[in-house]
Amino acid sequence: MLGTPDIVTTETEDVFRISSVGLEWDIGIMVYEPIDEGLIPLTSNGKKVGVFLLHGGSGDFRSMEGFARLIATKLGYKVVSMTYPGRLYLESPDRKWPGETIRSDGSVRTPIWRAGETIDREQYDVVEDLSMRSRYGTRVLAKARTGTPFHARMAGWPAAVEDGMKEVCRRHLGDDYSILAHGHSTGGPFVSMLSQRVPNLVGVVAIENSPFGYIQERSRVFTGNIERRAAGLSEKTLAQSRRTDPFDEVSIRTWREEARYTGPAVAVLEGTAALMRLPELMEEVMASWDDVKIQANFKCEYPVTRNVTSSLDAAATVTAKRLGLDREATQALIDRYVGMTRELNGPDTKPVPPTLFGITHASRDHPPEVYQEVILPLYAAMDPLPRTALTRFGAGVHEYSKAEADLPQGVAPAVIAGWHSAITNGFFGDG
Repeated sequence: MLGTPDIVTTETEDVFRISSVGLEWDIGIMVYEPIDEGLIPLTSNGKKVGVFLLHGGSGDFRSMEGFARLIATKLGYKVVSMTYPGRLYLESPDRKWPGETIRSDGSVRTPIWRAGETIDREQYDVVEDLSMRSRYGTRVLAKARTGTPFHARMAGWPAAVEDGMKEVCRRHLGDDYSILAHGHSTGGPFVSMLSQRVPNLVGVVAIENSPFGYIQERSRVFTGNIERRAAGLSEKTLAQSRRTDPFDEVSIRTWREEARYTGPAVAVLEGTAALMRLPELMEEVMASWDDVKIQANFKCEYPVTRNVTSSLDAAATVTAKRLGLDREATQALIDRYVGMTRELNGPDTKPVPPTLFGITHASRDHPPEVYQEVILPLYAAMDPLPRTALTRFGAGVHEYSKAEADLPQGVAPAVIAGWHSAITNGFFGDG
């Protein structure tokens, strides 16, 4: 794949404004596509192949940039890479977030949902959470104060994400495209949701891609229990894998986020010998943090990605009250929010499209056991039954484009070769 000639491509930013739940939101995307549109491959029904990408974790489009360029230059697909609302640094043309996420004056980074609108220090409290220290270290949270614009935004963002994703597809991947959707890690539940809400989205390509929120909730309980048993913890502690995140909290990331993925990866690749070079590993973690802190590095998506339905109910209720909705409309909004965590059902509903799962060799969050015991059985229980397949790669880490020995772009070239084969051989139907 890497040895094939590059297709000449162009890269374009599009920042546009939508209205959702009575508020304005700026949505930012990057578009990667061949200069010669005639080079975009076609599906068997004559539609062009397009890819919708959504980053995971607490990043922005930059965390998907190398992957997006690889897809466009090697396969010729049109790629649209979206940043979550609030994550794009709208105050600078280079979109690089300045400074540290936690500042010396006690303030923290906060989302920018609309250009020119800032969240000042009076709109939130800073809270330290030690409840998941073994996994995350000390978590720093910005908790929105009731009645502030920050609180309203935190209650409204789930609708803005859904509306923004659908508008991105409408603007850039219309009816003349067959869309493959990929959301890295916590981007996965959102593209799973999107898959039934965009008619021409023909498949989910799920490399290190979490599934629907309710399935991800069960998956994390399963993998959390594996980790706790391996650590020799008692059965009483096992239930702590379930999330209870309130909708009004933003998790502010630090170097600890780099550490929590580096540790498991080197444990798989090097074993306990990695501890003998702990100072070097710590330096690598800090250097990696310096590289990525220009991205947003805050996160508030857990209510959707981990099926915290009580928080989604509360967010919808707050939003409905702000909008002055009656009881029936309030319940409809609650149903919309809570429904984001699972597949849609009903006679007039688009079925869940085919899903091509993929997992890397040294992934912390996606062990093969969870697919066999939780994810694939729950997909098999859906009605109608969606087509699924699972590819296990013999190399790679959660950040699947990360360079390794003899693999300058990780397993990413092998990943997209699999996507192209699946398109060519009809895995996703005729598009």
